[in-house]
Amino acid sequence: MEIEGTVIAGRSFEPIEGRVVWEDGEITAVEECSTTSSKIVLPAFVNAHTHIGDSLAKEAGAGLSLDELVAPPDGLKHRLLRAASYEESVEAMKSTGRYMQEAGVGAFLDFREGDVAGVRAFEEATADLAIDALALGRESVDAMYESDGYGASGANDADFERERAATREASKLFGIHAGERDASDIDAALALDPDFLVHMVYAEKEHIDRVAGETPIVVCPRSNLVTGVGLPPVETFTEHTTVALGTDNVMSNSPSMFREMEFAAKLYDLSAREVLEMATLAGAEVAGLDRGVIEEGAPAKLCVLDGDSANLAGAQDVLRAVVRRAGPNDIEQVIH
Repeated sequence: MEIEGTVIAGRSFEPIEGRVVWEDGEITAVEECSTTSSKIVLPAFVNAHTHIGDSLAKEAGAGLSLDELVAPPDGLKHRLLRAASYEESVEAMKSTGRYMQEAGVGAFLDFREGDVAGVRAFEEATADLAIDALALGRESVDAMYESDGYGASGANDADFERERAATREASKLFGIHAGERDASDIDAALALDPDFLVHMVYAEKEHIDRVAGETPIVVCPRSNLVTGVGLPPVETFTEHTTVALGTDNVMSNSPSMFREMEFAAKLYDLSAREVLEMATLAGAEVAGLDRGVIEEGAPAKLCVLDGDSANLAGAQDVLRAVVRRAGPNDIEQVIH
């Protein structure tokens, strides 16, 4: 199979006029050629941090602090989750998964509440999706064994030494929230040698020096703004380590990578190339997935935009338009 248009190609994310050819789900060629197609072909997104369990609580808790919203065990989110039936939770997560699939996401990485039962609910909710849904279990080592790894809440909540040792032995992912409220949990989080960190709003120079070239960071700037905790120093992060984008809690933010990219691009002094990489290849690196780039040998996970849509027609800089302007309504096709 093949598709022509403006292809956002390679690890440089350079727009070229050409075609992508694939067979049996693998890209076999990326070729420059003359074409009249207005399609824009980019890698499908990787949403590197979600909590889709709170999909049944969208826009609940306006004006509440972060702890009032999501802190276990009695934050609003957890009270609503306990009050919901299993069926309600599964259906709400299904709707979020379908939205991400239709909005160009090829994979997402979820911190999964509810121990083993929560992992089971997630598996049921995502079973029919064409995208890769990865869950990091929480609350017990058993949840880790039943999922793709362990997603720790934060080093001030527990030491997580046992969970970290178990994930390492099982060759599974270990991610942890750090520096979301303040800097007090960052050193302890780093001491666990995590596979990645989430948020790092209050990271200081010494912390950034420690992660340099070693530990990826997933940033969720829209969520940080909504919860009032501040904004992470993303430009500085990009100078030191891999930085990926996530949309965080569904109760506070739509899981739209288009919105996350636009927000990051307009808030920070980052190029369109850097932001698109954060939403694709960097997220894949964090999740341990081989994707996020259009090159020979890569999986054919693609998002195809209509470059002649009312929103995108006339764009003078295609890459900038994809990052700062495009949205789900511009999608012509998602290839999984």
